[in-house]
Amino acid sequence: GSVQIWGRDIDERPRDARAAIGVVPQEIAADPFFTPRESLEVQAGMYGVPPKERRSMELLTALGLADKAEAYVRQLSGGMKRRLMVAKAMTHNPPVLILDEPTAGVDVELRRQLWRYVVELNRKGVTIVLTTHYLEEAQELCDRIAIINRGEVVACEATGDLLGRIDTRAVVVTPEMPVDAAPALGGFEARLRPGGAFAVTYRTGESSVEQVLAAVRAAGLSVRDVATEDPSLEDVFVALTYGAADRAG
Repeated sequence: GSVQIWGRDIDERPRDARAAIGVVPQEIAADPFFTPRESLEVQAGMYGVPPKERRSMELLTALGLADKAEAYVRQLSGGMKRRLMVAKAMTHNPPVLILDEPTAGVDVELRRQLWRYVVELNRKGVTIVLTTHYLEEAQELCDRIAIINRGEVVACEATGDLLGRIDTRAVVVTPEMPVDAAPALGGFEARLRPGGAFAVTYRTGESSVEQVLAAVRAAGLSVRDVATEDPSLEDVFVALTYGAADRAG
């Protein structure tokens, strides 16, 4: 077969193809004896970026590393090193940025800061290819999601279309008197939630919230609060991977 990156065939124009992408690998790869600024300067030089066009301090500032510009890389925390990896990948202004598990082991605040920068890059026209096991990140950030199961792409769709594959919804009921066991609700299955609440899952094409609440009242329970939950990407992932394995077995 053939592969093209941004219209550049990787066999016919390998240098141009490589110049069209920036890659943030899963493993941290940075010279511990360089400073972050030096690391970006070397990276830019490798891609032939002229000194006057380099954006080392701009990138370090955007990723919250300006105050560490002259520190040795070995002195940076794990989260800082990961942000430095993103900066290195952007030194030559590639139109495509590939992120392989970029937030693994990064604390919540650093993760948010990193994603704010990535979202801003995307708004400026950079295509982001993200590999992640954090499904909530994929659901929130990605316009299109592919799911791989045992080496096979089992889905590759717009995020909204993918979430629409599951026709179930959950109603979370908080009764006036907390329950210590899931109530029997006829044709509906209830599962206990913390604090004496329970969730009832139903198929949107077959039932409605009102029918669920009618079953709750018929069971002799008074409702204090009710909320609904739509399917998440995790639900879709489980259905397409573990569910497929169960059917095969």
